[in-house]
Amino acid sequence: MKTISDQQVIEQIRRQSPWWDGLGGIEPVVANYRRRDYLAPVLALVRDSSLRRAVVLMGPRRVGKTILIQHLIHDLMTSGIAPARIAYVAVDHPVLHGQSLESFVQLIERASPVTAGAERYLFFDEIQYLRDWQQHLKVLVDTRPDLRILVSGSAAAALSRQSRESGAGRFTDFLLPPLTFAEYLSLIQAEPAMRQTGENEYRLIDIDRLNRQFVDYVNYGGYPELALSPEARGNPGRFVRSDIVEKVLLRDLPTLYGITQIQELNALFTLLCYNTGEEVSLDNLSQACGMTKPTVTRYIEFLEAAFLLKRVFRVDQSGRRYQRERSFKIFLSNPAIRTGLYGPVGSDQDVFGHLAETALFAQRFHEDTPLNYAGWSGAEVDMVELSPALKAVAATEIKWNDRYFERPADLVGLLKFCRSNGLAEGWCSTRTRFGERRVGEVEIVYWPTAALAFHFGQRAVRGRVAAFKAKLTAQID
Repeated sequence: MKTISDQQVIEQIRRQSPWWDGLGGIEPVVANYRRRDYLAPVLALVRDSSLRRAVVLMGPRRVGKTILIQHLIHDLMTSGIAPARIAYVAVDHPVLHGQSLESFVQLIERASPVTAGAERYLFFDEIQYLRDWQQHLKVLVDTRPDLRILVSGSAAAALSRQSRESGAGRFTDFLLPPLTFAEYLSLIQAEPAMRQTGENEYRLIDIDRLNRQFVDYVNYGGYPELALSPEARGNPGRFVRSDIVEKVLLRDLPTLYGITQIQELNALFTLLCYNTGEEVSLDNLSQACGMTKPTVTRYIEFLEAAFLLKRVFRVDQSGRRYQRERSFKIFLSNPAIRTGLYGPVGSDQDVFGHLAETALFAQRFHEDTPLNYAGWSGAEVDMVELSPALKAVAATEIKWNDRYFERPADLVGLLKFCRSNGLAEGWCSTRTRFGERRVGEVEIVYWPTAALAFHFGQRAVRGRVAAFKAKLTAQID
């Protein structure tokens, strides 16, 4: 029986790092993509040799982790780092199966000789497919100060848990989320329909154009490749099913969690996608899919671990969690997943309201803010924000129409919730209208849904970048 030789592995590594042979850097089209704001702090961490840590870059599939790595490599080379000191390895390539992290380092050093003691920059993609990667990475951080290492993987929760358990003080985790609406507009270099003019201040230029851009974002915008590639956009179903859903459901989750009933998992996921933004319960999901409630719960946890979706739980009129969680809402982490499975949705279709709500929640998932929805005695509030002390501090009703701008008293649930929790104002999204309306002691603030998504996305990215920089400063100090 033939086995793969070290020389074959070295040849594959060289193919993945073509700059070693003077064949240029990363592909020009990728080099010209707009940089995400997260690039600068991650690059600073990778370059800081005084900080003995490896970077663990996590995130859902096709969200741009590999593009971010390629931008890191490009910026390192353009800053003067010798190409031979930089290596990229996609460890899930069939030729590379069976290797360990340490063996990769040894083979890289054989294939690309560099002066002893010179720093090397090593990037390992899809690290979750290397056995015991976290233990080997810990050893390399402890014993090889000349190596600056970044590893990436798609099963973010599993990676995060493993890195925390095995790499305390040696790894810095960074989660790369899907594109926000604001990032999407920047990436595609759209004609501005809205601009930020100050802290939480904006100038709306053209609401009709902003809404068209928002509809495109809902259908295609969370993934950089789907946003930028006409070919991928022309067949979003193939892109989402083959590159995201099938790889996660058929490979990632079964490998990491030992799932054997893959068709059950797929049936549950497609049902949840179809019902994004709607209230569900374990009872009705169990009956619809023919699975036990513990199995449904476990599968939902796995899908959350892969950052495909997120549960949002219900609070009562006073903002308190129910003791027994009978019902909850499921939101896709990226509404474009539904487009891939069920086709694009027009702005006037009934289901678009749920997708608009999904998009707003998706912007907020970039933050660590506790989010819930409220429901009691037939009344509901779509989005409730809680303080760290679990006190309601904001309430928003999400609408894709202008009806409640002229009839604010009809927002019965929102008004009751604000009064019960001492909130002086509540928010209601619209399709086109800005403004304020007072009903008794409560002021209702109206923003178009697309404008609110733009604001949430801008704020989330700024906040995450600032928090990551502060974390790095604390680690260095």
